[in-house]
Amino acid sequence: MTDQDDGYFGESVAATYDESADIYRPGAVDPAVSFLAGLAGRGRALELGVGTGRIALPLAARGIAVHGIDLSQAMVARLKAKPGGQDITVTIGDFAAAQVEGTFALVYLVFNTIMNLTTQDAQVACFANAAAHLEPGGCFLIETRVPEIRLLPSGGSILPWQLSPRRWVSYSYDTATQAMRGHYVDFTSGHGEYSTIPFRYVWPAELDLMARLAGMRLRERWGGWNNEPFTGDSRQHVSVWEKPHRMAGA
Repeated sequence: MTDQDDGYFGESVAATYDESADIYRPGAVDPAVSFLAGLAGRGRALELGVGTGRIALPLAARGIAVHGIDLSQAMVARLKAKPGGQDITVTIGDFAAAQVEGTFALVYLVFNTIMNLTTQDAQVACFANAAAHLEPGGCFLIETRVPEIRLLPSGGSILPWQLSPRRWVSYSYDTATQAMRGHYVDFTSGHGEYSTIPFRYVWPAELDLMARLAGMRLRERWGGWNNEPFTGDSRQHVSVWEKPHRMAGA
C-alpha cells in the first residue's frame, strides 16, 4: 500500500505523526476528552478520522465504548500498537461514507479533519453519514479552525507559518473554490524534504447549513474546548449539532 492509497497519511506520515504537532503537549488532550465524555454520557462514541488514537484512547480509558473510521491503515496500525488500541474497533474507509454497525450517542471529528474532505459534496455527505449513525438526541461535534484568509497579505494567497526550526509550513488558498493546500518542509541534516496535502476550508455558517440538510440543528458553539466564547476574533471553534428525538413531520 502506498501513501496515496492511505489518503496522504501513509507510513511516511504515520511514523512521525505523534511528534509532528503541538497537539500532544502535556494537558492538550484533557479538555477535549472531558468535553467529549460529557456529551457521550453512558453511550457509545464514533470518531471520524480516528488516526493514531490521540483522542480515542484516553476517551476509551474513561469507560466509553469508542469506535473509529479512518482511511489510513498506517495510522490505524499505530493506534492498534498502543496500550488499549486493540479494544477500539476501527473500520477502514472514507469517513464521509463508511458504515459502522449500530448507532451512537456521539459522533465527532476533531483537529480540522473536516477539511481533509476536499469538496463541498464530500463535506455534506459527511454530515449525512454522521446523522445516520446517531441515535435520536445524539450529537455530532466538529473541532476546526476558522478560515484564516483574513490574515492573508493584501492581494496574497499564501500564508506562511513556522512550526519549529525543523518544520516549516505554509498554506495556499483559492478563495473562488475554498480549496487550500498545505505545503510542508521538514529539515534533516541540513536538507529539506517537501510534501503537500490538499484541503477545503469551510465556514461555521456553511457547516450549520450542512447540518440542517442532514436533519440536525446547532446546539452550541465555543471558541475552544474550555467553553471559551465564540467571537469574531476566534481562531477555531468547537461546534455541536443535535439530532432531534423526532424528525419534523414524524
